[in-house]
Amino acid sequence: MFGFLKKKTESGVGRQKPQSMADRGLLVFENTSEVIQAENVLKKAGWPVRVMGPPPEIRTGCDLVIVFPLIEELNILRELDSAGVAPLQVVPVTAPLLAPVDLFQTKDFGDYLMVRAANMKITVAKGSLKIVNISGGGCPDVPYLAQAMIGKSLAEAPRPRELGHTLCGYALDLAYEELLRKC
Repeated sequence: MFGFLKKKTESGVGRQKPQSMADRGLLVFENTSEVIQAENVLKKAGWPVRVMGPPPEIRTGCDLVIVFPLIEELNILRELDSAGVAPLQVVPVTAPLLAPVDLFQTKDFGDYLMVRAANMKITVAKGSLKIVNISGGGCPDVPYLAQAMIGKSLAEAPRPRELGHTLCGYALDLAYEELLRKC
């Protein structure tokens, strides 16, 4: 699922990390805003992290967790503490029931490709890469995001993360990024 993840060292050479979820931990936060802040801090510092859905056993209200290399827990917690973004809890992935949930689902409709991230969906025409539909979510910024993006190509459309500040806007940005990777 993760392949080999690398953290840049001072010499610029990355250390290889194993693929197994057994060496992963989950950072659980109170709300989506904290997840976004923590992800930004950790990615800027070069940590190999990934935002996913929490397993039901540890869901606290926020529908996102950050998956990180468990061996680096102390360093990552120090990084977050210095940025003022401390998680509610750190949970090692020790059992299949604690495995995080992949946020992405892709559906190919022939001429169209749809990516779903959490509760948000974005659909593009494969030929032109124009955004033809945005749907899902119940956040107040979804109609605004749809209006700002539909009819534009992936390259022309504004990043959902720049316009929205809700879980729906964040999920739409993840779907947008996934479409960029696939197209």
